[in-house]
Amino acid sequence: MSDELPEPPDIARDVFAGESWERANAFAGLLAGPGVVRGLLGPREVPRIWDRHLLNCAVVAEAVPPDVRLVDIGSGAGLPGLVLAIVRPDITVTLLEPLLRRTVFLEECVEALKLDNVEVLRGRAEELAGKREFDVASARAVAPLDRLLTWAMPLLREGGELIAMKGERAAGELAEAEAQLQASGARTAELVTVGRGKVEPPATLVRVVAGRAPERARRRRRR
Repeated sequence: MSDELPEPPDIARDVFAGESWERANAFAGLLAGPGVVRGLLGPREVPRIWDRHLLNCAVVAEAVPPDVRLVDIGSGAGLPGLVLAIVRPDITVTLLEPLLRRTVFLEECVEALKLDNVEVLRGRAEELAGKREFDVASARAVAPLDRLLTWAMPLLREGGELIAMKGERAAGELAEAEAQLQASGARTAELVTVGRGKVEPPATLVRVVAGRAPERARRRRRR
């Protein structure tokens, strides 16, 4: 397998329309170059940057409402958060990442791509809880769903949504997280498929709508 960045597939021009096209191409180059050199992406992933990473993350935008504040938990190389910011200039994106070498890379990408709808924060979700509130939280390959819920739900407003990229394990993780879903006061939890006709296989997401967590409700009653 060649480790060279391939030409983008034809469907990429439809997914990354308008101004996002140049940014997507530039980001692909950043992932294949500095991203690999700094260990954010393995060399064997370079041939799959378009189909497995950029396009697979971009179609998540189908599940993101308009004009929202989104936090990307454990953003890593900016997948999916930076891709969502590229394809959806109407949303504001916070890339939350605890490791310094990754936040440095993300900040350099934001500057190089001239994205004015993105901020990079170094830290963990637990540290941000109670300080910031978001409409949507996204995550990809960060943690099992039950653990991800403990990080994401305190960051969401009531009625906000966690959108987790889970793939083949989605149904199993959703079933295993039932107790944590109840404990976190989730209103609904469901599987969502996005990217039909754009990526193969289509991407499977777990979407959880935040309710009022039981402990939060008790605090409000005491006030």
